[in-house]
Amino acid sequence: MDQILDQKIDAFLEANKEQMLKDIGALVAINSVEAAPAEGAPFGPGARAALDKTLELAGRLGLDTHNCEGYIGYAELPGREAGKYLATICHVDVVPAGEGWSGDPFAMRRQDGWILGRGVLDDKGPMVATLYTLKCLKELGVPLRYPIRALAGTNEETGMEDVEYYLAHNPAPVFCFTPDAEFPVCNGEKGHFHGKLVSPVCHGKILAFEGGVANNAVPDRASALVQADMAGLKNAPNITLEPENGCVRVRGWGKSGHAASPEGTVNAIGLVADYLLANGLCNEAERSYLEVLHKLHSSTAGEGLGIATSDGPFGPLTIIGGRMYMQEGRMVQTMDSRYPTSTNGDVLAAAIRAAIGTGASLEDVDAADPFYIEADTPAIRACIDTYNEVTGKNEKPFTMGGGTYARHFPYAVSFGPESRDMVLPSFGGPMHGANESAPVDALLQSVKIYVLALLRLEEIDF
Repeated sequence: MDQILDQKIDAFLEANKEQMLKDIGALVAINSVEAAPAEGAPFGPGARAALDKTLELAGRLGLDTHNCEGYIGYAELPGREAGKYLATICHVDVVPAGEGWSGDPFAMRRQDGWILGRGVLDDKGPMVATLYTLKCLKELGVPLRYPIRALAGTNEETGMEDVEYYLAHNPAPVFCFTPDAEFPVCNGEKGHFHGKLVSPVCHGKILAFEGGVANNAVPDRASALVQADMAGLKNAPNITLEPENGCVRVRGWGKSGHAASPEGTVNAIGLVADYLLANGLCNEAERSYLEVLHKLHSSTAGEGLGIATSDGPFGPLTIIGGRMYMQEGRMVQTMDSRYPTSTNGDVLAAAIRAAIGTGASLEDVDAADPFYIEADTPAIRACIDTYNEVTGKNEKPFTMGGGTYARHFPYAVSFGPESRDMVLPSFGGPMHGANESAPVDALLQSVKIYVLALLRLEEIDF
């Protein structure tokens, strides 16, 4: 590593640290959960406000900015070969805050070297980090061969229609990385399978059943309102019972997390379903449906539904139930599965239908195949080599269950900013969970990694 360049980047980070954190706080303050479309705001006014704020920050940093009709935007540095460009892409939409926070989810706070708030890690903190990456490159004054765009998406969490719009109206970058996962480099993502388990109209004892805030997050709380007498019900771990209008509210208390890595989570919907089954709080139609829910929630590896599978590049399949609600007298459970190359969407749908029998119907199914890029391609080598050089490690690329923008581009990977060995503090939570948190030092280091990686990528003949 060039020692003078290294010192210049360190000096830049020291000089810009406080303002960078303030800018992350300004983005976190905007509730950018998807909402109904409005004029100029295809994914709702919150997502549009976050995009506007991002471009405002970029303009203040001296970067050229472009708004693509409210779907997506970008900041850009010019380069000699205008027909080709490099890109980074983050998103400024977020999943709903959910419950269990120790403070306002949309008021970023600092504690012991960490920042907390919805989006500090996924993906508003990294978004700001990429803007400061471009600012640093500009201040270094290094002539660029390829222009560099820092893309800011607004629909990553729910549909990725933002990037589909962008690619329909713009040429794809010759290489793109998204800071929306972990270091060192993720060069493959599992396939995605989504669907809903829907009950018949049961006319039974369950008057209400709800839980979860996002399809791709394990819910830490759920509840059902049932016709029952409190006196005859037993206590159970992680279950509380409350009288309500002559009925009983059964609440489950679990542990939240991301659908892509559900190990260690406890799904509150499954807790409530199992309690209703164990205590006979159901008629026969409801029992059949609750038994389907038990099959889903009994194993995040899909064993209960007969879909468990694994392969070499990706490891085991995962599946979770994200949201539970009632609609027109029917109970609806959303599902989110991440699957390896050893299966596909049609196989999963057939196996699930066989497992659930007549207890439920499988509806609104969609699936997307896994993607994988060989680890020894030049751009991926540039990223991994830079990471190892800055950190002194000797890491290899990896694959994951999470889904990022990378799968939409012809040549792209996810690249940080998390570390796979990151240990959350007692007061902090994961992305998609309560008290979402990010280590400040790691965010700052990611800027250095991105600056140096982009300089390496500039030297590749695409």
